[in-house]
Amino acid sequence: MTDFFAPGNTPFAVAILLVALIAVVEIVGLLVGFSASGAIDSQLPDLDVDADFSPHASPLHADAHAPDGIGPGPLSQVLSWLCVGRVPVLVLLIVFLCAFGLAGFFVQMVADGIFGFSLPAVLASIPALATAFPATRYVGLALAKVMPKEESEAVSQTEFVGKVALVTRGTARRGMPAEAKLADPHGQTHYVLVEPDEDAATFSQGAEVLIVQQTGSVYRVIASVNAAMSDRSP
Repeated sequence: MTDFFAPGNTPFAVAILLVALIAVVEIVGLLVGFSASGAIDSQLPDLDVDADFSPHASPLHADAHAPDGIGPGPLSQVLSWLCVGRVPVLVLLIVFLCAFGLAGFFVQMVADGIFGFSLPAVLASIPALATAFPATRYVGLALAKVMPKEESEAVSQTEFVGKVALVTRGTARRGMPAEAKLADPHGQTHYVLVEPDEDAATFSQGAEVLIVQQTGSVYRVIASVNAAMSDRSP
């Protein structure tokens, strides 16, 4: 059996250790009301994606473009192919790292069994990467079908402005968005990232907020009228 920390296994060991580190960060974040996944997603530009999400689609056939109307580039096409925008980036990163690490260890075990020695890390990384990318896409496609956090095609995200949402996870601060949910006119539940419109405001889990503006993938919110009236009542 190959040594976990052997030189040829270094990139694969690092990948698995990163998964463990991400898990620790996310658990600590839950305890302090901070969502690492939400923070990462909020820093990414929106992709207006009209991609071919069939399992056998090519990564360069995704028709994705930035909000400013710039034509699709290779990077945005690959991100769309990997289901970025449909599944949280941190989830996709964990899937990619796990697939890369496990595939790499498998390659080294096979090489050690056939040749009696492990391959150089760079050489072993080639089949590991060739496995990790499609594995990430297939898992992303599966998760996108079952995760309830994807917006319905019948409702544009810009229509969320003026809607009341409920903070469901974390504490929303300026520059540190939290997760909130709202329902569209069709009764479909949507999960979005929200942060206060005012610098000094904060909204904890369970707070009702009113969406007043969309900034990229994050929505600016203020206290809802119902919440404000409830606070003033004796």
